[in-house]
Amino acid sequence: MLLPEPEYRALRVRLLRLACRIVVGGLLRIRVEHAERWASGPAIYCFSHLNWVDPLVLIAVLPPRPRYAMFGPKEEDMTEGARNRLMAWAGFGIPYRPEKTDLLPTTRRVGKVLDRGWVIAIAGEGRIHRGEHELTPLQDGTAYFALRSGVPVIPLAVNGTSWLAFRRGVRVRVGEPILPSGRPTRPAIESLTRRIEAALLAMTADFPDPPPPGRRFRRLTEWFNDWPEGARPRLGEGDGAAYLRRLREDDAAGGAAG
Repeated sequence: MLLPEPEYRALRVRLLRLACRIVVGGLLRIRVEHAERWASGPAIYCFSHLNWVDPLVLIAVLPPRPRYAMFGPKEEDMTEGARNRLMAWAGFGIPYRPEKTDLLPTTRRVGKVLDRGWVIAIAGEGRIHRGEHELTPLQDGTAYFALRSGVPVIPLAVNGTSWLAFRRGVRVRVGEPILPSGRPTRPAIESLTRRIEAALLAMTADFPDPPPPGRRFRRLTEWFNDWPEGARPRLGEGDGAAYLRRLREDDAAGGAAG
């Protein structure tokens, strides 16, 4: 079955943005840092991912121009789950198959969206992680799409959503554009992916991990979360913490060798 092409339904997107600003903006205190760095033309936003609410936070704060699409959901059936139905209703989702059996059609869909002058928001990790300044390995799709289309990658650090609580502060920090160079070869993809990772880690390094909220907000936090570890890991554990330790060990080994 062919997955649907994104179709921007302007009125529905405006209604969704308004709803996110009212509901999400009423629940959380969202601030945007370096809003002057928002894209003015086709680009890819690669955002760090702590919680199911992150895409709704972005919908609430993204400027209306350029038009935007969001990479996902990963289910083939867009009627599966409330979030998928919402994205299908608004029309700006770019679905894909996680088993990567539709790479060419997905690449064409991404290319068409960027050719229209839109921006695409991608959760580069492809999953959520635990700590505010942790990161799991970025998948190579963001770098591949950027190199293939020749558009900049703008890292977005979303912080404050690891635990949701009423009027808790959430920061969306917009990073400097990272310009791709060359063709989408394996070395170029790996190099660009590492640059994006380094930018996200630097942008999230100063944000403290908030304390857990009460029972109701703990339940809200985990409402749609899908933990690959099977359950929320303890702080300092899980794939994100392990990857951060490995990066630091590699940096230390490289410094010692130099």
